[in-house]
Amino acid sequence: MPDRADTVPEAGEILFFEPGARWRAVAYGPLVCALLLAVEVAAGVTPHWFALIFCAVLISGFAVLQVYAARTHVSVELTGDFLRNGAETTPVRSIAAVLPVDADEPWESGRALGELTGVPRRRTAIGLRRTDGELVRTWAKDHRALRRALIRVVPVEKDRAPDPGRDD
Repeated sequence: MPDRADTVPEAGEILFFEPGARWRAVAYGPLVCALLLAVEVAAGVTPHWFALIFCAVLISGFAVLQVYAARTHVSVELTGDFLRNGAETTPVRSIAAVLPVDADEPWESGRALGELTGVPRRRTAIGLRRTDGELVRTWAKDHRALRRALIRVVPVEKDRAPDPGRDD
């Protein structure tokens, strides 16, 4: 049986990366419970050990699920070889152009990359034209950095550089 590492293509240099969520969010619930415990001890009342431990575990459990889902479905990675939005990976060679914000084509109604129904909340879309003519939207929180990285590996439509002063 071949080693799993043999089937993974070489990723190359990472030009852009957003994790989707950070694991530190899992610690917020237990930290709040520890703070409440400290307040109860400082106030001189009997600490609610069971309730605070139960809440810390429960909050951490839900946070683990949310962080795992966000890292799976809302992370973005761009290398010289591929663009990954969530669980969908697109080869860079299949991207014909990065569309400017004010492009005449209606890229805003194109399919959002990733296995989601649209662009995730608090993310901004960037229009792309694929080599098969399909208009799609990639997305990121730091959309300006993703656009700059995409322009490094994919040509801008009609050799028009995006207006650096425009807030897209």
